[in-house]
Amino acid sequence: MTSITLSQFRAQQAEYIAAAQREPVEITSRGAGRRAVVVSPDFFDRALEALEDQADVRGAAAARNESGARVSHADVMAEFGL
Repeated sequence: MTSITLSQFRAQQAEYIAAAQREPVEITSRGAGRRAVVVSPDFFDRALEALEDQADVRGAAAARNESGARVSHADVMAEFGL
């Protein structure tokens, strides 16, 4: 990952946005440390999809661990007329 200061980013935005298409670009500032990370739209989409997949896996695991009455697949299909 490339790491640059906020002033460097301001001076050469186009170059760093182009660089972000290849690898994330971390933007830092004095005193505040890490301020932002610029990534390509493809990287962002894949990261968001991975986070959503993880949430789905956690939700499924939680549902499997729930106690209480269970409904069979056949009953659900019948309820919906399928």
